[in-house]
Amino acid sequence: MGYFSHETAVIDEGCSIGEGTKIWHFSHIMSDCTIGERCNIGQNVVVSPGVKLGNNVKIQNNVSLYTGVECEDDVFLGPSMVFTNVTNPRSGVNRRDQYSKTIVRKGASIGANATIVCGHDIGEFAFIGAGAVVTKTVLPFALVVGNPARQIGWMSEFGHRLEFDENGKAVCPESNQEYTLEKGLVNRIK
Repeated sequence: MGYFSHETAVIDEGCSIGEGTKIWHFSHIMSDCTIGERCNIGQNVVVSPGVKLGNNVKIQNNVSLYTGVECEDDVFLGPSMVFTNVTNPRSGVNRRDQYSKTIVRKGASIGANATIVCGHDIGEFAFIGAGAVVTKTVLPFALVVGNPARQIGWMSEFGHRLEFDENGKAVCPESNQEYTLEKGLVNRIK
């Protein structure tokens, strides 16, 4: 066992957990999920069957990842943020065969108390503001806020707001990485 789990955590048989991962108090890791290396799973987190987490995923307290959710490497999930997996749930109607998939791409961050309505992917390095309600797909590097979430800008890989000049170029103040904005999409210049 190359991972740490707190004595109060429940880990079901049949899941795969990568080396260096830490699972904290009262969390439940259900069968048939895959968790990468060096992940940090906070207190009171539920990871449902079939969920896939890449490497270095950070999940803060009180988050439930339902069947159909997939997070790529370096994703951050803020405290008490919410995923859904059925668009029209009813207690008296079983819709387990209708779960919608949601993919959170590499490096994306989702703020505290945000809600991600299922079936809407989050682009790489996108930034979802605290309390936002995402009801449509989010572009890579997009900064979205509000209810319903709307895009108000662009973010760098380092989490800084990008200010594009008249030529469609921006520089991240922390990393000095350069970005271009062409046809409504951001690209990092390598």
